[in-house]
Amino acid sequence: MAEFLTMLGHTVSEESNGLDAIKRLETGIFHLIISDIRMPGMSGIELLSKVHQSPEFKDVIVVLATAYSDMKTAIEALRAGAYDYLLKPVNIEELVSLIERIAQHQSLKWENQILTTKFEAAVEAATAETVQELTLLKQAYYQQIGMDQVVVYSQTMQDVFQQAQKLHTDRHIPVLIEGETGTGKEIVARCIHYGDSSNTDPFIDINCATLATNIFESELFGYEAGAFTGGLPKGQRGKIDIARGGTLFLDEITEMPLDVQAKLLRVIQEKEFYRVGGLKKFKTDVRIICASNEDIEKKIDEGTFRRDLYYRLNVGRIHLPPLKERPEDIIPLANMFLLEFAQEKRKKFSQISEGASRILMSHNWPGNVRELKNVIEWAVFMWDDKMLRTSHLGILQGKLNTPIFEPAKTGIIDYQEFTLPDDQLPLDRYTHNIIRQALQLHNGNKSETAKYLGISRHSLYSLLKHMD
Repeated sequence: MAEFLTMLGHTVSEESNGLDAIKRLETGIFHLIISDIRMPGMSGIELLSKVHQSPEFKDVIVVLATAYSDMKTAIEALRAGAYDYLLKPVNIEELVSLIERIAQHQSLKWENQILTTKFEAAVEAATAETVQELTLLKQAYYQQIGMDQVVVYSQTMQDVFQQAQKLHTDRHIPVLIEGETGTGKEIVARCIHYGDSSNTDPFIDINCATLATNIFESELFGYEAGAFTGGLPKGQRGKIDIARGGTLFLDEITEMPLDVQAKLLRVIQEKEFYRVGGLKKFKTDVRIICASNEDIEKKIDEGTFRRDLYYRLNVGRIHLPPLKERPEDIIPLANMFLLEFAQEKRKKFSQISEGASRILMSHNWPGNVRELKNVIEWAVFMWDDKMLRTSHLGILQGKLNTPIFEPAKTGIIDYQEFTLPDDQLPLDRYTHNIIRQALQLHNGNKSETAKYLGISRHSLYSLLKHMD
């Protein structure tokens, strides 16, 4: 088991008895103990008791392994506080599934613990390493609820987030968020869930496009023991059950099978569901938020989406416009991403030049906010400067660099920033080309051209004499 878990990427320590295990626990941080029940010196039940009696081990999960003939002891272990038990010989698939559930449990528990902790008090009492971790977690939480990852300058987006705040106050209203890929539908969903407070209720998300049709229902509603071949012996809770008291976010809802759509409608209307293979009716209290980048009314006409479900979801409807329709948000978003990635990658970037701003504003952004974020991340990764310059945004033209003076790409010459060629700079040629274009711009009027170039007419005439 140790070798197998190590192959899966876990860090594993082995001890031959319970006493040595207690000593090893005191030397580091452990999240999970897998122990036999029957052991010399100290039984698995005694080990479990020791762990639970020690405050420093309060977050350690204990799983006990037992033979089928000793099931009575396994039940006693569960009553004593064991997370679960494994039957020997251990089934590898069951072991992997158990550890995945434990990892999810630990992640949610740790997140809730951090989010309900007074950050400032914890930081003062923690070590330098813990200070850094808590700060990052605090930033991650603010990012989730939209406190530092939502930049709203356009009136349209102000209206969107005002509507999200209103929907946060009534969790019984289902919500449908529509918008192109990359417009920030999940961020809006999280704002609806978290609001502007430290909400520790679960936020469970499912991307409907990633689930195979044959497992969709069991993933959403869970299944009872023996419901189908290959299922866990004890059955499994579904995402609706896990999200109880919180929010279930269903992204790309149009990819949900029609039969599952009917059952989701029942959950919304009746607040109840059945697990796959089960006869017991479960009540649920969960907020449903759905999102789609498709034309749902077109899907209804095609017969792939239920009209009644659409009307039920349409109670709380939010439309996210593409980034190109809210240009006021482009530069503030770019600034936010620039500072974020500069800090993350330890670069010096702190502002965006006028030339780079013009390029960002002129781009169509078919990938919306996600594309903008990727462009800024790539620029910060490739370069290190105090200012984001036009030469750093060559990726928007499908290349890593932008040559000196490229009017076809930027529209005008940026005299403050440009990239010099590596081998040589034919200054006369560039100067002559500039003068020719300036003359053409002013229809050959030399006085206006000299004024435009910021030189005297005499200087202009002298330059013209040396031109070909």
